[in-house]
Amino acid sequence: MSQNDENALPERLAKVLARAGVASRREAEKWIEEGRVEVNGETVYHPGQPVVPGRDHIRVDRKTIPESPPLVYYLLYKPRGTITGRNDPGGRSSVLDLVEDLPHRVEPVGRLDMDTEGALLLTNDGDLAHALTHPSREVPKRYLAKVWKRPTDEQLERLRRGIRLEDGMTKPALCRIVESTDSDNCWVEITVTEGKNRLIRRMFEAISHPVSKLRRVSFATISIRGLERGMLRPLTGAEVQRLRDVAEGVSPERAGHATKYKPGFARPKPKPVRPQGRRRKEARLRAEGKIKAPRPSGDAGPKGAGPKGGGPKGGGPKGGSSGKGGAPRG
Repeated sequence: MSQNDENALPERLAKVLARAGVASRREAEKWIEEGRVEVNGETVYHPGQPVVPGRDHIRVDRKTIPESPPLVYYLLYKPRGTITGRNDPGGRSSVLDLVEDLPHRVEPVGRLDMDTEGALLLTNDGDLAHALTHPSREVPKRYLAKVWKRPTDEQLERLRRGIRLEDGMTKPALCRIVESTDSDNCWVEITVTEGKNRLIRRMFEAISHPVSKLRRVSFATISIRGLERGMLRPLTGAEVQRLRDVAEGVSPERAGHATKYKPGFARPKPKPVRPQGRRRKEARLRAEGKIKAPRPSGDAGPKGAGPKGGGPKGGGPKGGSSGKGGAPRG
């Protein structure tokens, strides 16, 4: 047993199975409840059973689970007419059929209904997927919806404030009209932070403008820009960091922007405000009448003489008839 195994913390059994790539978290929970999973030779039935990976021996259907694969992250432009589930009883085409050649098993992050196309994240990072789909995170999802006719400003304002559906009020949404079509229909861009079933379609139906086409153009700041339908690409390191920031509650505008201060290190104290300069302080006190103006330096000439003395007023360097030099000093 390695030093890392001795220091490892217990984790939920279903989570360990999902990370090993043998099943999604929901499938793993179902397998455990069906009695198909053993831990150290004993059958367990609770998905929350604590286990320590690398120390506890886990088997599914009497086969030892493989070691956890590396975490991978992909973006798929989901085509219309495909579902996001696995092993559909109706035999419908699944997005997972498009990625069956990947070296590691992945699962969709969230859902898109069969008639909706667009951005779909795929990963084997169960923790990140769970966080991004949790309602408390309010992860932004931006759509383009082609709707019947043109909604009025008052109707769009109802969507912005939140509209009542059969399962309750929706959260405020961002929406704007992008363009109109030749048949007087229009495309509307709408951003929501919920993951309710068929939410966008139901929202527009509630204002009497049903949706004919729907495309998710971005999920948690990750956009399908540059992709064609059915195309897949791995996420960059910066994109993965943005997803993790959003999952931890960082606003999408600030996600992925690292600060110059490392976590755990003290930040420098703010510089103290410098005291007022001597000359400015004296000028202020003179203006307030608290001190008198100082006498000019040098020989004091008669009243009205220039600052250096030596002649009547106006006989300084720029006055008098002695030319450029003016009156002599002293």
